Amino acid sequence: MKKILLTGGAGFIGYHLAKHLANQEDVKIILADNLWRGQMDEDLKELLKNEKVEFLEADVTDPKFYESLSKDFDQVYHLAAVNGTKLFYEIPQEVLRINTLSLIYLLEWARNLDKKPKICFTSSNEAYAGALSAFNSLPIPTPEAVPLIIEDTYNPRWSYGATKAIGEMFVIYYSKAYNIPAVIVRPHNFYGPRAGFGHVIPQMSERITKKENPFIVYGSDETRTFCYITDAVEAMQILMDSPVTDKIPAETFHIGATDEINMLDLAKKLFEVTGYNPEKLDIKPGLAGSVKRRLADITKIKSSVKWEPRTSLDEGLKKTYEWYKNKF
Repeated sequence: MKKILLTGGAGFIGYHLAKHLANQEDVKIILADNLWRGQMDEDLKELLKNEKVEFLEADVTDPKFYESLSKDFDQVYHLAAVNGTKLFYEIPQEVLRINTLSLIYLLEWARNLDKKPKICFTSSNEAYAGALSAFNSLPIPTPEAVPLIIEDTYNPRWSYGATKAIGEMFVIYYSKAYNIPAVIVRPHNFYGPRAGFGHVIPQMSERITKKENPFIVYGSDETRTFCYITDAVEAMQILMDSPVTDKIPAETFHIGATDEINMLDLAKKLFEVTGYNPEKLDIKPGLAGSVKRRLADITKIKSSVKWEPRTSLDEGLKKTYEWYKNKF
């Protein structure tokens, strides 16, 4: 039996990843979460009816948690982190503390095991988001080898990106020093049902549901790609199960879609999906520190493990809005 630990297992990615992994034969999945941001909602309760999935309410920044764990895990997906742009500005000190300590204690636990579990660390495109402003030469599409840049340490927006940049280094050098198999993934705007309410698609969906008029669009010319969550967790699972990623030290892979869209066109696409047409748009600038353009180069993951996203943005937005429209 393959035994898998998911930290942050009650969160957006954790829930969908556990649901995906539970389709495998002969697997046991342990979800660890303190339920500060993740929720024991009806979706998670339904998932926990599956005998393959178990839930532990735990603080992953407490080293005692790792002392209580069994020593026979085959894989660990480290998803626990404080995410959400609003929180970067409101509690940057907690973003830094939680994201860094949880990873350090996990790696310290793993290094002392006789049987080293393979670890997946979820980094972020925020780790290199400052490169465009710093150098004005960020390659688009952006490959994994791009410099990791924290643009301004006094702007709390970069608290999250800083934890992901240093987190990548922790994983690389613990992997190398202690022979821990690991892979680093950089998610690029995963979206879908149960993604919380602090990201652009849920926020737009909420304002559409409430018939906002004039409809506000922030950073209308900023571009992103959006990767639907079922495609994203499949990519993570394929990377973890592939012998291609058994190399030490850990390698980094971008996970994302390729259909770049600006925020104004994203709003218009959601209007089409939902059938809501506001009489007027109110175009406002993006938040301070917001990145103008993001487009991941996914050549490496496509060539290494033959993964690429399958869900179109139209299809994904329809599924996402259907889940969200009764949640506000």
